Amino acid sequence: MKLSLDSGPGIVVTATGEGWIRVGTVEVRENAVLTRDEVLTPWASAGYEALVEGDFAALLPHGPELVLFGSGERQRFPHPRLLRSLIDARIGVETMATRAACRTFNILSGEGRRVVAALIVAR
Repeated sequence: MKLSLDSGPGIVVTATGEGWIRVGTVEVRENAVLTRDEVLTPWASAGYEALVEGDFAALLPHGPELVLFGSGERQRFPHPRLLRSLIDARIGVETMATRAACRTFNILSGEGRRVVAALIVAR
């Protein structure tokens, strides 16, 4: 799927597919974190089934008001104990399939929101 958005400066996901996302012109084939200004890899490199609380706690230093969790090809919710650090910091978490998280990230980031996307990209 090709995505297009004129969001000014910052990270923009321009396309997605099975097992990859494209940020600008760079293809990413591993689980990643997107902030307004950078792509951070690897993130949760062992995949969805091996997520731990520390994977989500690692998002705190980026100062998000909202975390978009892209859970892969389909929407899967992480156990609430994994989100404890974000919940305690009063940071919102929205879970959706990775493609939907990419689209939502583009919109919210383009609006200037402090959003972080934590994405399960690799199978």
